Amino acid sequence: MKILVLGGTGSIGSAVASQLKKHSHHVIALSRSAQSRIELERMGVETVHGDITTPSKWVDVVDTVDGVIHAAAVWGDEMGHIDEHLVDVLLDRLQSGPQLKSFVYTGGCWLYGDTGDQVATEKSIYNSLSSFSWSIPIIEKVLTTKNVKGMVIHPAMVYDRNGGVFDHIFEDAKNLGVVRVIESETIKWPLIHREDLAQLYTLLIENGKSGDVYNAATNHGVAIGEITRVIAKRLGIQSDPVIVDTKTAIREIGSWAEGYSIDQQMSGEKAREQLRWQPKYEDVFTVIS
Repeated sequence: MKILVLGGTGSIGSAVASQLKKHSHHVIALSRSAQSRIELERMGVETVHGDITTPSKWVDVVDTVDGVIHAAAVWGDEMGHIDEHLVDVLLDRLQSGPQLKSFVYTGGCWLYGDTGDQVATEKSIYNSLSSFSWSIPIIEKVLTTKNVKGMVIHPAMVYDRNGGVFDHIFEDAKNLGVVRVIESETIKWPLIHREDLAQLYTLLIENGKSGDVYNAATNHGVAIGEITRVIAKRLGIQSDPVIVDTKTAIREIGSWAEGYSIDQQMSGEKAREQLRWQPKYEDVFTVIS
């Protein structure tokens, strides 16, 4: 298939593009700069100049593809407005042609809110953080637009050995000489390695059905204090993690920092059962140690 990947130079999008290439699909991605174009072309990805804030300038490319994977985001106060406009433009174009085309939208675990001892599944009711609630009506639109095979993936916290959702831990270690935890070491995060997530996107674009929703998690919930201490040990930091309150974290890194402070668990069993998803990175501690 010929697939347009939005966010192709990002942590998730680049892994998705690479996985699609391994499955012999033709991948197209947006490039905002000469450097991003070079990075994508090195991966064997065709490029189209543009970014997600101005979809009208490049949306014609949608006519040439079999599907679109939306794994891009512009972090900031305008994030919701930008995403809503982007999805409206894409769905309008996708549904206008004679061929049924696929659209995979990226939601997120934070839409389930604080689950505590409960494990969120695809049947769980959304209890979103206020800063991300704008995506719920977008998801509904993706899943119900006629003449488009709309599908949704809700990733857990996405990581790799040296970063992803753990970026701020490494930055604190480098800049402050300590590691920090927001609110409490006992807070649990559901997790997924970016390569396992990319595998799920590929399975969904290949085998998914209209209206499909899948949670993407390999670890239901891991205490962030345990993760932080393992990373600290690897980096040679001997001191205990420093606890930071949520308000301080929001001032430093933005409103999405609230997500780091919620106690949450989420299951990815549906994808294993229905799509025969077989993650490679089952144990986060093996990866980050």
